[in-house]
Amino acid sequence: MKNVVHIVGSGPAGLSAARTALDAGARICLIDDNHAPGGQIWRGGPARWTDARARSAWNTLRGHPGCTVMQDAQVIGCMDSRTLLVETGGRGAAVPFERLVLCSGSRELSLPFPGWTLPGVTGAGGLHALIKGGMPVSGRRVVVAGTGPLLLAAASTALRAGAHVTAIVEHQPWSRLSAFGLGLLSRHGKKFLQAASLFAELRGIPYVTGATLVAATGEDTVRGVVVRTGGKDVEYACDFLAAGFGLVPNTDLARALRCDVVDGAIQVDDAQRTSRTDVWAAGECTGIGGVDKAVAEGRIAALAALGRPPSGRDLPLRRASHAFAALLARTFAPDESLRTMCGPETIVCRCEDVTRARLLPHRDWREAKLATRVGMGPCQGKTCGAACAFLFGWSHEDARTPIMPATARALSDFE
Repeated sequence: MKNVVHIVGSGPAGLSAARTALDAGARICLIDDNHAPGGQIWRGGPARWTDARARSAWNTLRGHPGCTVMQDAQVIGCMDSRTLLVETGGRGAAVPFERLVLCSGSRELSLPFPGWTLPGVTGAGGLHALIKGGMPVSGRRVVVAGTGPLLLAAASTALRAGAHVTAIVEHQPWSRLSAFGLGLLSRHGKKFLQAASLFAELRGIPYVTGATLVAATGEDTVRGVVVRTGGKDVEYACDFLAAGFGLVPNTDLARALRCDVVDGAIQVDDAQRTSRTDVWAAGECTGIGGVDKAVAEGRIAALAALGRPPSGRDLPLRRASHAFAALLARTFAPDESLRTMCGPETIVCRCEDVTRARLLPHRDWREAKLATRVGMGPCQGKTCGAACAFLFGWSHEDARTPIMPATARALSDFE
Protein backbone atom coordinates (compact mmCIF):
# COMPACT_ATOMS: atom_id res chain seq x y z
CA MET A 1 0.00 0.00 0.00
CA LYS A 2 1.82 3.06 -1.27
CA ASN A 3 1.33 6.63 -0.06
CA VAL A 4 -0.30 5.33 3.10
CA VAL A 5 0.67 5.99 6.70
CA HIS A 6 0.57 2.67 8.55
CA ILE A 7 -0.21 2.89 12.26
CA VAL A 8 0.18 -0.02 14.69
CA GLY A 9 -2.13 0.30 17.69
CA SER A 10 -5.52 1.96 18.05
CA GLY A 11 -5.21 3.32 21.57
CA PRO A 12 -5.18 7.07 22.26
CA ALA A 13 -1.88 7.60 20.40
CA GLY A 14 -2.94 5.53 17.40
CA LEU A 15 -6.38 7.10 17.09
CA SER A 16 -4.86 10.57 17.44
CA ALA A 17 -2.28 9.82 14.75
CA ALA A 18 -4.89 8.30 12.43
CA ARG A 19 -7.27 11.23 12.74
CA THR A 20 -4.47 13.76 12.23
CA ALA A 21 -3.26 12.01 9.08
CA LEU A 22 -6.78 11.79 7.62
CA ASP A 23 -7.45 15.45 8.42
CA ALA A 24 -4.24 16.28 6.57
CA GLY A 25 -5.50 14.49 3.46
CA ALA A 26 -3.46 11.30 3.77
CA ARG A 27 -4.64 7.70 3.68
CA ILE A 28 -4.04 5.46 6.66
CA CYS A 29 -4.00 1.78 7.55
CA LEU A 30 -4.68 1.18 11.24
CA ILE A 31 -3.60 -2.22 12.58
CA ASP A 32 -4.72 -3.45 16.00
CA ASP A 33 -4.89 -6.83 17.71
CA ASN A 34 -8.15 -6.11 19.55
CA HIS A 35 -11.65 -6.50 18.15
CA ALA A 36 -12.53 -2.92 19.12
CA PRO A 37 -10.49 0.30 19.06
CA GLY A 38 -9.35 2.20 22.13
CA GLY A 39 -6.39 0.27 23.50
CA GLN A 40 -6.17 -0.24 27.26
CA ILE A 41 -6.96 3.33 28.29
CA TRP A 42 -10.05 3.70 26.10
CA ARG A 43 -10.99 0.05 26.42
CA GLY A 44 -14.43 -1.31 25.60
CA GLY A 45 -15.11 0.23 22.22
CA PRO A 46 -16.99 3.39 21.19
CA ALA A 47 -20.22 2.47 23.01
CA ARG A 48 -18.42 2.67 26.38
CA TRP A 49 -16.15 5.66 25.82
CA THR A 50 -16.56 8.69 28.03
CA ASP A 51 -13.61 10.71 26.67
CA ALA A 52 -14.81 13.05 23.93
CA ARG A 53 -11.40 12.83 22.22
CA ALA A 54 -11.91 9.12 21.60
CA ARG A 55 -15.39 9.56 20.14
CA SER A 56 -14.29 12.47 17.97
CA ALA A 57 -11.33 10.56 16.54
CA TRP A 58 -13.38 7.44 15.83
CA ASN A 59 -16.15 9.46 14.18
CA THR A 60 -13.54 10.81 11.77
CA LEU A 61 -12.13 7.35 11.02
CA ARG A 62 -15.37 5.39 10.77
CA GLY A 63 -16.41 5.03 7.16
CA HIS A 64 -13.74 7.40 5.88
CA PRO A 65 -12.73 6.39 2.33
CA GLY A 66 -9.07 6.95 3.12
CA CYS A 67 -9.11 4.74 6.22
CA THR A 68 -8.43 1.01 6.30
CA VAL A 69 -8.79 -0.67 9.70
CA MET A 70 -7.35 -4.11 10.38
CA GLN A 71 -8.86 -5.31 13.68
CA ASP A 72 -8.11 -8.63 15.36
CA ALA A 73 -4.82 -8.35 13.48
CA GLN A 74 -1.69 -9.16 15.45
CA VAL A 75 1.68 -7.97 14.23
CA ILE A 76 3.95 -10.96 14.86
CA GLY A 77 7.14 -9.51 13.42
CA CYS A 78 8.67 -8.28 10.20
CA MET A 79 9.67 -10.05 7.00
CA ASP A 80 12.21 -7.37 6.15
CA SER A 81 12.88 -3.78 7.17
CA ARG A 82 9.76 -2.51 5.38
CA THR A 83 7.29 -5.38 5.65
CA LEU A 84 5.22 -6.30 8.69
CA LEU A 85 4.04 -9.83 9.31
CA VAL A 86 0.43 -9.83 10.49
CA GLU A 87 -1.77 -12.70 11.63
CA THR A 88 -5.49 -12.19 11.16
CA GLY A 89 -8.27 -14.72 10.92
CA GLY A 90 -5.79 -17.51 11.52
CA ARG A 91 -3.83 -16.63 8.37
CA GLY A 92 -0.65 -14.71 7.78
CA ALA A 93 -0.38 -11.54 5.71
CA ALA A 94 2.60 -9.48 4.63
CA VAL A 95 1.93 -5.75 4.97
CA PRO A 96 4.52 -3.50 3.28
CA PHE A 97 4.86 0.09 4.50
CA GLU A 98 6.54 3.32 3.50
CA ARG A 99 5.82 5.33 6.65
CA LEU A 100 5.09 3.61 9.93
CA VAL A 101 3.88 5.04 13.24
CA LEU A 102 4.30 2.70 16.22
CA CYS A 103 1.68 3.19 18.93
CA SER A 104 2.26 -0.14 20.62
CA GLY A 105 1.47 1.04 24.14
CA SER A 106 2.72 -0.64 27.28
CA ARG A 107 2.28 -3.73 29.38
CA GLU A 108 1.91 -4.14 33.10
CA LEU A 109 4.97 -4.69 35.27
CA SER A 110 4.45 -7.85 37.31
CA LEU A 111 6.86 -8.36 40.19
CA PRO A 112 7.03 -11.84 41.75
CA PHE A 113 5.98 -12.57 45.32
CA PRO A 114 4.90 -15.81 47.01
CA GLY A 115 1.50 -16.87 45.70
CA TRP A 116 1.41 -14.53 42.70
CA THR A 117 0.78 -17.50 40.39
CA LEU A 118 -2.45 -18.50 42.17
CA PRO A 119 -5.68 -18.31 40.16
CA GLY A 120 -7.44 -15.07 41.05
CA VAL A 121 -4.21 -13.03 41.19
CA THR A 122 -3.98 -10.55 38.32
CA GLY A 123 -2.33 -7.26 37.58
CA ALA A 124 -4.15 -4.08 38.52
CA GLY A 125 -4.57 -3.25 34.85
CA GLY A 126 -5.40 -6.88 34.20
CA LEU A 127 -8.36 -6.82 36.58
CA HIS A 128 -9.45 -3.49 35.10
CA ALA A 129 -9.44 -5.06 31.61
CA LEU A 130 -11.14 -8.29 32.67
CA ILE A 131 -14.01 -6.45 34.33
CA LYS A 132 -14.46 -4.19 31.31
CA GLY A 133 -14.45 -7.32 29.19
CA GLY A 134 -17.40 -8.71 31.13
CA MET A 135 -15.90 -10.78 33.95
CA PRO A 136 -18.44 -10.81 36.83
CA VAL A 137 -17.13 -9.60 40.19
CA SER A 138 -20.38 -8.56 41.85
CA GLY A 139 -20.31 -9.49 45.52
CA ARG A 140 -16.72 -10.74 45.31
CA ARG A 141 -13.96 -9.49 47.61
CA VAL A 142 -11.13 -7.61 45.88
CA VAL A 143 -7.80 -6.31 47.18
CA VAL A 144 -5.82 -3.93 44.98
CA ALA A 145 -2.13 -3.70 45.85
CA GLY A 146 1.19 -2.45 44.52
CA THR A 147 2.00 1.10 43.55
CA GLY A 148 0.78 3.82 41.21
CA PRO A 149 -2.41 5.62 40.14
CA LEU A 150 -3.62 2.50 38.33
CA LEU A 151 -4.50 1.02 41.72
CA LEU A 152 -7.20 3.64 42.23
CA ALA A 153 -8.56 3.18 38.71
CA ALA A 154 -8.75 -0.60 39.17
CA ALA A 155 -10.45 -0.23 42.54
CA SER A 156 -12.98 2.18 41.04
CA THR A 157 -13.76 -0.21 38.18
CA ALA A 158 -14.23 -3.12 40.61
CA LEU A 159 -16.44 -1.04 42.91
CA ARG A 160 -18.67 0.09 40.04
CA ALA A 161 -19.03 -3.53 38.94
CA GLY A 162 -20.42 -4.46 42.34
CA ALA A 163 -17.29 -5.87 43.99
CA HIS A 164 -16.49 -5.39 47.65
CA VAL A 165 -13.06 -3.73 47.68
CA THR A 166 -11.51 -4.93 50.93
CA ALA A 167 -8.41 -2.71 50.80
CA ILE A 168 -6.16 -0.62 48.58
CA VAL A 169 -2.53 -1.26 49.47
CA GLU A 170 0.00 1.32 48.24
CA HIS A 171 3.73 0.67 48.58
CA GLN A 172 4.75 4.34 48.62
CA PRO A 173 4.62 6.19 51.97
CA TRP A 174 2.05 8.88 52.62
CA SER A 175 4.74 11.59 52.56
CA ARG A 176 5.60 10.79 48.95
CA LEU A 177 1.94 10.56 47.96
CA SER A 178 1.30 13.97 49.55
CA ALA A 179 4.17 15.46 47.55
CA PHE A 180 2.67 13.93 44.41
CA GLY A 181 -0.70 15.51 45.22
CA LEU A 182 0.92 18.91 45.69
CA GLY A 183 2.70 18.49 42.37
CA LEU A 184 -0.61 17.79 40.67
CA LEU A 185 -2.26 20.76 42.35
CA SER A 186 0.48 23.20 41.35
CA ARG A 187 1.04 22.11 37.74
CA HIS A 188 -1.67 19.68 36.64
CA GLY A 189 -4.93 20.97 38.06
CA LYS A 190 -7.20 18.80 35.89
CA LYS A 191 -5.43 15.65 36.98
CA PHE A 192 -5.60 16.76 40.61
CA LEU A 193 -9.38 17.01 40.29
CA GLN A 194 -9.50 13.56 38.70
CA ALA A 195 -7.47 12.10 41.57
CA ALA A 196 -9.62 13.87 44.15
CA SER A 197 -12.75 12.51 42.49
CA LEU A 198 -11.37 8.96 42.64
CA PHE A 199 -10.48 9.30 46.32
CA ALA A 200 -13.99 10.59 47.03
CA GLU A 201 -15.54 7.65 45.19
CA LEU A 202 -13.37 5.20 47.17
CA ARG A 203 -13.84 6.78 50.58
CA GLY A 204 -14.51 4.27 53.32
CA ILE A 205 -12.20 1.67 51.75
CA PRO A 206 -9.04 1.08 53.82
CA TYR A 207 -6.14 2.83 52.05
CA VAL A 208 -2.92 1.38 53.43
CA THR A 209 0.29 3.24 52.55
CA GLY A 210 3.94 2.39 53.03
CA ALA A 211 3.01 -1.29 52.74
CA THR A 212 4.59 -4.31 51.06
CA LEU A 213 3.03 -7.51 49.77
CA VAL A 214 4.23 -10.54 51.74
CA ALA A 215 2.24 -13.34 50.11
CA ALA A 216 -1.01 -14.33 48.47
CA THR A 217 -2.59 -17.24 50.33
CA GLY A 218 -4.83 -20.09 49.23
CA GLU A 219 -4.70 -23.59 47.79
CA ASP A 220 -6.59 -23.91 44.51
CA THR A 221 -7.27 -20.17 44.25
CA VAL A 222 -6.41 -17.00 46.11
CA ARG A 223 -8.20 -16.63 49.44
CA GLY A 224 -6.28 -13.80 51.04
CA VAL A 225 -3.22 -11.58 50.97
CA VAL A 226 -0.71 -10.82 53.72
CA VAL A 227 0.56 -7.24 53.81
CA ARG A 228 3.40 -5.84 55.92
CA THR A 229 2.88 -2.33 57.21
CA GLY A 230 4.41 -0.58 60.19
CA GLY A 231 6.42 -3.70 61.00
CA LYS A 232 3.30 -5.84 61.35
CA ASP A 233 1.70 -8.41 59.07
CA VAL A 234 -2.00 -7.99 58.30
CA GLU A 235 -4.09 -10.41 56.24
CA TYR A 236 -7.04 -9.36 54.09
CA ALA A 237 -9.50 -11.92 52.76
CA CYS A 238 -10.12 -11.70 49.02
CA ASP A 239 -11.40 -13.59 45.99
CA PHE A 240 -9.31 -11.48 43.62
CA LEU A 241 -5.95 -9.83 44.21
CA ALA A 242 -4.96 -7.17 41.68
CA ALA A 243 -1.23 -6.54 42.11
CA GLY A 244 0.21 -3.79 39.92
CA PHE A 245 3.61 -2.11 40.00
CA GLY A 246 3.30 0.26 37.10
CA LEU A 247 3.74 -0.10 33.36
CA VAL A 248 6.64 -0.74 30.99
CA PRO A 249 6.77 0.39 27.35
CA ASN A 250 6.02 -2.26 24.74
CA THR A 251 9.09 -2.17 22.50
CA ASP A 252 9.05 -5.63 20.90
CA LEU A 253 8.13 -4.52 17.39
CA ALA A 254 10.44 -1.51 17.55
CA ARG A 255 13.37 -3.77 18.45
CA ALA A 256 12.45 -6.19 15.68
CA LEU A 257 12.55 -3.23 13.27
CA ARG A 258 15.98 -2.26 14.66
CA CYS A 259 14.81 1.00 16.20
CA ASP A 260 16.92 2.19 19.13
CA VAL A 261 15.53 1.48 22.59
CA VAL A 262 16.99 3.49 25.49
CA ASP A 263 16.12 2.97 29.17
CA GLY A 264 13.38 0.55 28.17
CA ALA A 265 11.52 2.94 25.82
CA ILE A 266 11.63 3.64 22.09
CA GLN A 267 14.01 6.55 21.53
CA VAL A 268 12.46 9.40 19.54
CA ASP A 269 13.43 12.95 18.63
CA ASP A 270 11.32 16.11 18.88
CA ALA A 271 9.33 14.99 15.83
CA GLN A 272 8.66 11.54 17.37
CA ARG A 273 10.97 10.00 14.77
CA THR A 274 12.83 6.86 15.83
CA SER A 275 16.42 6.04 14.86
CA ARG A 276 14.93 4.95 11.52
CA THR A 277 13.94 7.69 9.07
CA ASP A 278 10.72 5.94 8.05
CA VAL A 279 9.43 4.96 11.50
CA TRP A 280 7.88 7.20 14.16
CA ALA A 281 6.59 6.27 17.61
CA ALA A 282 4.08 7.79 20.03
CA GLY A 283 2.40 7.11 23.34
CA GLU A 284 3.36 4.79 26.15
CA CYS A 285 5.90 2.91 24.01
CA THR A 286 8.12 6.03 24.15
CA GLY A 287 7.70 6.38 27.94
CA ILE A 288 4.87 6.05 30.42
CA GLY A 289 2.85 9.25 30.75
CA GLY A 290 -0.87 8.66 30.31
CA VAL A 291 -3.54 9.57 27.82
CA ASP A 292 -2.64 13.26 27.33
CA LYS A 293 0.92 12.36 26.37
CA ALA A 294 -0.32 9.69 23.98
CA VAL A 295 -2.76 12.02 22.21
CA ALA A 296 -0.20 14.82 21.87
CA GLU A 297 2.57 12.54 20.61
CA GLY A 298 0.27 10.72 18.20
CA ARG A 299 -0.66 13.98 16.53
CA ILE A 300 2.95 15.16 16.26
CA ALA A 301 4.11 11.79 14.89
CA ALA A 302 1.45 11.77 12.16
CA LEU A 303 2.29 15.32 11.09
CA ALA A 304 6.01 14.51 11.01
CA ALA A 305 5.37 11.37 8.94
CA LEU A 306 3.67 13.63 6.40
CA GLY A 307 6.50 16.15 6.46
CA ARG A 308 4.48 18.76 8.33
CA PRO A 309 5.48 20.72 11.46
CA PRO A 310 3.42 20.60 14.65
CA SER A 311 1.08 23.46 15.38
CA GLY A 312 1.80 26.07 18.03
CA ARG A 313 -0.56 24.23 20.40
CA ASP A 314 0.94 20.75 19.99
CA LEU A 315 4.34 21.35 21.59
CA PRO A 316 3.07 22.96 24.84
CA LEU A 317 0.63 20.05 25.28
CA ARG A 318 3.46 17.55 24.86
CA ARG A 319 5.72 19.48 27.27
CA ALA A 320 2.99 19.48 29.91
CA SER A 321 2.37 15.76 29.45
CA HIS A 322 6.10 15.04 29.72
CA ALA A 323 6.24 17.01 32.97
CA PHE A 324 3.43 14.84 34.32
CA ALA A 325 5.27 11.70 33.17
CA ALA A 326 8.37 12.83 35.06
CA LEU A 327 6.29 13.42 38.21
CA LEU A 328 4.83 9.92 37.89
CA ALA A 329 8.27 8.38 37.53
CA ARG A 330 9.69 10.24 40.53
CA THR A 331 6.80 9.18 42.73
CA PHE A 332 5.93 5.65 41.72
CA ALA A 333 8.99 4.06 40.12
CA PRO A 334 9.41 0.70 41.92
CA ASP A 335 12.20 0.98 44.48
CA GLU A 336 14.76 -1.64 45.43
CA SER A 337 12.89 -2.68 48.56
CA LEU A 338 10.31 -4.44 46.38
CA ARG A 339 12.96 -7.01 45.47
CA THR A 340 12.59 -8.48 48.94
CA MET A 341 9.10 -9.73 48.01
CA CYS A 342 10.72 -12.37 45.81
CA GLY A 343 12.29 -15.11 47.94
CA PRO A 344 14.62 -17.88 46.70
CA GLU A 345 11.76 -20.32 46.05
CA THR A 346 9.42 -17.75 44.49
CA ILE A 347 8.62 -18.50 40.86
CA VAL A 348 9.84 -15.74 38.53
CA CYS A 349 9.02 -17.33 35.16
CA ARG A 350 5.50 -18.74 35.32
CA CYS A 351 5.64 -20.40 31.91
CA GLU A 352 8.67 -22.56 32.78
CA ASP A 353 8.37 -22.63 36.61
CA VAL A 354 11.79 -21.05 37.12
CA THR A 355 12.49 -19.82 40.66
CA ARG A 356 14.71 -16.98 41.78
CA ALA A 357 17.19 -19.45 43.28
CA ARG A 358 17.74 -21.04 39.87
CA LEU A 359 18.38 -17.65 38.28
CA LEU A 360 20.81 -16.27 40.87
CA PRO A 361 23.95 -18.08 39.62
CA HIS A 362 23.70 -16.57 36.13
CA ARG A 363 25.34 -13.40 34.87
CA ASP A 364 22.83 -12.18 32.32
CA TRP A 365 19.53 -12.85 30.57
CA ARG A 366 21.04 -14.88 27.73
CA GLU A 367 22.98 -17.17 30.04
CA ALA A 368 19.91 -17.69 32.24
CA LYS A 369 17.75 -18.52 29.21
CA LEU A 370 20.20 -21.16 28.02
CA ALA A 371 20.46 -22.79 31.46
CA THR A 372 16.88 -22.51 32.79
CA ARG A 373 14.55 -21.72 29.81
CA VAL A 374 13.45 -18.52 31.55
CA GLY A 375 11.62 -16.37 29.02
CA MET A 376 11.19 -19.23 26.54
CA GLY A 377 7.57 -20.13 27.32
CA PRO A 378 4.36 -18.87 25.66
CA CYS A 379 4.76 -15.29 26.89
CA GLN A 380 8.28 -15.18 25.40
CA GLY A 381 9.66 -13.22 28.33
CA LYS A 382 7.08 -10.45 28.23
CA THR A 383 6.34 -10.93 31.93
CA CYS A 384 9.49 -12.45 33.42
CA GLY A 385 11.83 -10.36 31.25
CA ALA A 386 10.79 -7.13 32.92
CA ALA A 387 10.83 -8.84 36.32
CA CYS A 388 14.39 -10.06 35.76
CA ALA A 389 15.44 -6.60 34.63
CA PHE A 390 14.15 -5.25 37.94
CA LEU A 391 15.48 -8.08 40.12
CA PHE A 392 18.89 -8.57 38.53
CA GLY A 393 19.47 -5.61 36.22
CA TRP A 394 19.50 -7.84 33.14
CA SER A 395 18.95 -6.37 29.71
CA HIS A 396 16.89 -8.36 27.18
CA GLU A 397 17.10 -6.31 24.01
CA ASP A 398 16.78 -9.28 21.65
CA ALA A 399 13.59 -9.50 19.57
CA ARG A 400 13.00 -12.28 17.09
CA THR A 401 10.09 -13.05 14.81
CA PRO A 402 7.53 -14.10 15.86
CA ILE A 403 7.46 -11.51 18.63
CA MET A 404 4.03 -12.84 19.66
CA PRO A 405 2.75 -16.43 19.75
CA ALA A 406 1.53 -17.32 16.25
CA THR A 407 -0.15 -20.31 14.68
CA ALA A 408 1.82 -22.67 12.47
CA ARG A 409 -0.70 -22.02 9.71
CA ALA A 410 -0.04 -18.27 9.79
CA LEU A 411 3.73 -18.77 9.80
CA SER A 412 3.51 -21.19 6.88
CA ASP A 413 1.84 -18.47 4.81
CA PHE A 414 5.12 -16.54 4.81
CA GLU A 415 7.26 -19.34 3.44
